[in-house]
Formats: sequence, structure tokens, C-alpha cells
Amino acid sequence: MVVLAPLAHLGRATLSLLAITGQVIIFAAQGISHIFRPPFYGREFLNALLHIGWLSLPVVGLTAFFTGGALALQIYAGGARFSAEAVVPQIVAIGMVRELGPVLVGLMIAARVTSSIAAEIATMKVTEQIDALVTLSTHPMKYLTAPRVLAALLVVPVLVGIGDLIGIYGGYIVSTKQLGFNPASYIKNTANFLEFADILSSLVKGCIFGGIAATMGCYYGMQSGRGAQGVGQATKSSVQAAAVLILAANFLLTSVFFSS
Repeated sequence: MVVLAPLAHLGRATLSLLAITGQVIIFAAQGISHIFRPPFYGREFLNALLHIGWLSLPVVGLTAFFTGGALALQIYAGGARFSAEAVVPQIVAIGMVRELGPVLVGLMIAARVTSSIAAEIATMKVTEQIDALVTLSTHPMKYLTAPRVLAALLVVPVLVGIGDLIGIYGGYIVSTKQLGFNPASYIKNTANFLEFADILSSLVKGCIFGGIAATMGCYYGMQSGRGAQGVGQATKSSVQAAAVLILAANFLLTSVFFSS
């Protein structure tokens, strides 16, 4: 029996993980289906756009700028070992657009927005505001989940595009002011190197990462336990799940776009 105990524990953990995965998939499908069915709550949608998009711009911009600058320094130092310092513009551009831009924005959104959504909805559940919505014949999924998921699907790709540009600009500033690159040549090399597939993959990743972040926040908020401890646990679990799923989705999407 002692030998079988770890296997039993592993089996219970696996079944629990599969059950949660199924619940999340059903929840996401229900949330997306409510996006296309009236009634629509335009005010909630606009508030979500403002909260997820506009108010996330400062943290996204600062993160992308410093990452682009650090990336330029790293590529220059690494390239010097092979006398390949001239590739800094190209590698900064492709690194930011294909990987760092979407992933950093996704993780920033998971940290800032997912936690906020989960805490807000969990607090509403604890204080029985969600029960009040049901009493008023308002579907919680339609009022709380659909506007937030739709806003994230639309606005996070825009944030990713802005993050890509600011990250490339950070690399441009460091390269031209500190590393001695010619500004005109740097811009020309960056523009000539990027392809449409690079930009498309970046925007698609942003859309999916936004959907993951909003869905995880809504799901764990709805599943919150009672009391302050339940709200805290829901917030923590939502951010952990969103971050892991974003990184896993990034791997799968990169395989799909660039495996050949």
C-alpha cells in the first residue's frame, strides 16, 4: 500500500487537472458564444476596452522599451564573438516581433488584467452581487465574461503591435546612441528584414493571449471560494494559469507559423 500511495496521488492529481481543463474549455466556449448573442452590454465592453487597452499602455511601453534596449546590447556583445555586430537591427526586429513583443505583452496583461478581473468578479461573488444579477434576469456570463473576453481579443493585438514598435525603438536608441550604428541604415535594415508573416504571427499571438488572460480571470473569479481567502486564492490561481497557458500557446503557435 505504501508503494501504491504515490501512484494514487499522481492519479488523483491527473484526474483533477483533466477535470479543470474540461471546465475551462466549456467556460471559454460559453463565454465566446455569448459574444454573438444579444443582449449586448456596450458600457461594460467600453469599460473593458479602457481598462485592458488604454490603462495597460504605460506598463507595456516601458517593458518593451527596456527589453528592446537590452536585446540590442546582448546581440551586439554576442555578435562580436563572430564579427557579426552588424546584425543587431535585424535580430532586434525579428526577436521583438516574433517572440518578445507578444510574450511580454501577454504576461503583462496576465499580471495586470487577469488578476484585476479575477479579484473583481470574485469579490462580486463573495458579496452576492452575482446572485443579484441573476435575480434581475441578467446572465452573469453575458454581463461579466463576454464584454471582457471580446475587449481582450480586440485590444491586446493592438497592444502587441505598439509593444513591438516601442521595443524596436528601444533597440534603435541604444544602437545609435551607444553602439555607433547609423540611424538611417538601422531603420532601413529593420524594415527590409521583417516579413508579413512575422507581423501576422505577432498579432495572432496577441489575440489568443488576450483571450486566455481574460478567460482565466473570469473563470477563476466565478469559481472563487467564500471570504477574503477565496478572493486571494482566485486571483493567484488565475495569474498562474494565464501565464502558463500563454507560454504554452506561444510554443504551439510558433511551431505552427515557423516549423518549416
